[in-house]
This record gives sequence, structure tokens and C-alpha cells, in this order.
Amino acid sequence: MPVNQTLSTYSDMAYATSVVVYIAAMLLYFAEFAYGRTGAGARKKEPALVNAGGGATATPTIGHVETPAKRPLSERLGGMAVAMTVLGALVHAASLLMRGFATGRVPWGNMYEFGSAICLAAVVAWVIVLFRQLRAERREATPTQLRGLGGFLMLPVILLLFLSGTVLYAQAAPLQPALQSYWIVIHVAAAIVSSGVLLFAGVASVLYLLRSRYENNPLKLAKFGPRLPTSQALDRMAYRATVIIFPVWTFAIVAGAIWAEAAWGRFWGWDPKETCSFIAWVVYAAYLHARATAGWRGVRSAWINILGLAVMIFNLFFINIVVAGLHSYAGL
Repeated sequence: MPVNQTLSTYSDMAYATSVVVYIAAMLLYFAEFAYGRTGAGARKKEPALVNAGGGATATPTIGHVETPAKRPLSERLGGMAVAMTVLGALVHAASLLMRGFATGRVPWGNMYEFGSAICLAAVVAWVIVLFRQLRAERREATPTQLRGLGGFLMLPVILLLFLSGTVLYAQAAPLQPALQSYWIVIHVAAAIVSSGVLLFAGVASVLYLLRSRYENNPLKLAKFGPRLPTSQALDRMAYRATVIIFPVWTFAIVAGAIWAEAAWGRFWGWDPKETCSFIAWVVYAAYLHARATAGWRGVRSAWINILGLAVMIFNLFFINIVVAGLHSYAGL
């Protein structure tokens, strides 16, 4: 199928636009984090005392009028950051869709597209967690300062998008024959979603270590630490994200083995990518076990989660690009 160059150009334009929007969102998140959130943004109720004749009285006889207090600057910045994040994700998704329509295939056939899809998965995971938490805050009236953390997630997302769009960029083209299988939809899609969510979980564990250090010694990180959510909230966030996505990562490895048997006649051959993916699986299994084991919760388990993220990043860049193997991506 010939490539639609017009759609490919629009896809590249949408990609660049999404990066710009994400940068704006990141700056707004960091601005909210710097100013700090001043409560849950409650509204004041100022009674307007009205009598039957329309004059003011000392006792309310008809009703009262709610006068909303001015929203704090941090909340307004945070609201704009969330709006920009959602806008960026929509434009980002449009970029991938147009790349797919332009080539007549799934839009993750090379490292440029694969990295882009991972970033979109991470942003979508963040938006889902954010909106769930904000609903819980409104219901329980217990703000956790979660929204200001968006900048710390957007930073690695923007860096990966920048690398994907420059160093790893590949022109729109049909799939190489080795990748022309329905398993690329199943196996690679599971790997993309897993990688994006695990990126989010790893960032949460890094922030957990910073907050834990502050809680153990308030003199350290005295200006930064108090603005983070509690260590318990960050630890819970990282654990929930990992425990939810771990079965998907397991499925991605199993699906990859099935595809390998169909393509190469064996389920497992200790190819560098297979080996590194299995090591990442073992590390995350160890993290979940440590998180449930007394004496390993907290800082120790957080370091294991960060190690898992490091293995995933090593697998994404070094194994895919530098090490020769059967899984080397096309277009580099």
C-alpha cells in the first residue's frame, strides 16, 4: 500500500504541536507546584439577609446567596495544566492515528512511533489517575496535592518525545516483512501500555523517596518536600499502578513468545530483547513481593521499582538500538 504523504505530514505537524502543548502543561504544573495549593478551594457562603419588603434585616427570613470566593492562583494554574494535558493527549492521539492511516498499518512499526505511543500511554494513565483522585478529593474533602505532580511526569514524557522526534525519527513507510503479523497488534500494544504505566509508577517511586527523605529529616528538602503528597499516598500510587499493569506486561511477554514460535520456530531463544524483558519482569515481580513483605516496604521496595524502570529504559534504547538481535526495530 502506498504511503499517503499528506496524512504523514499532518501527523508530523500534530506530533510537534502535542510536544509544544505538553511543554506548556508542564510549566503550568510546575507553577502550581511552586505556588502550592491553599486548601481544597472551598467556596464561602455569605448570607444576604432579606426581609419581606426587600430591605436588609439581621435575621435571614427568605434565604441566602452563595458568593464564591476567588479561586487561588495555584488552582487556576492547575486547572489550565490539566486542560492543556488533555488537549495535548488528543492532538498526540491524532498524530498516531494519522500515521496509521497514512501507512495502512498500526502506528508502532519503528522506534519513533513506538516511543510516541509509550508517551501517550503514560499521559493517559496520568489523566485517569488524576481525575479519579480529584473525584475522591471532592467526595472526602481531603486534598492530596496530587495535581502539581504532573510536571514531574511530563518532563520524562517530553524528553522521550523529543528523542523520538529527532534522533529516532523515521519517515512513514510500510512494515518490514518480519513485522507483518497480527501479533504486532496484540504483543506490541500490550508492551506499549505496560511501558507507559510503568513509567508513571517509576516517577511516583522517585517522588516517594524524596518525600520520605523529607519526612525523616525535615531540614532536608525543606522547601520542596512539604509540597509533595505524603509518602504513603505516593507509595500507594506507585504500587497500584504496578500491580494493575503487571498482568498486562506478563501477557506481553507471553504473546511475544507465541509470536516468536510462529515466526522463528521456537518460543524462547534468549535473544537480547527477550532476555532484558524477562529481567524486567523478574524485577517487577520482586517489587510486588517486596511491597507485600514486612521489612521491605517503603524505601527498599521503591528502589526495586526504580530499578525496574531503569531496566525498561535500557531495554527501550540500548537493546533496541545498539545491540544487534532479532528484535531490532526498523527505520533506525
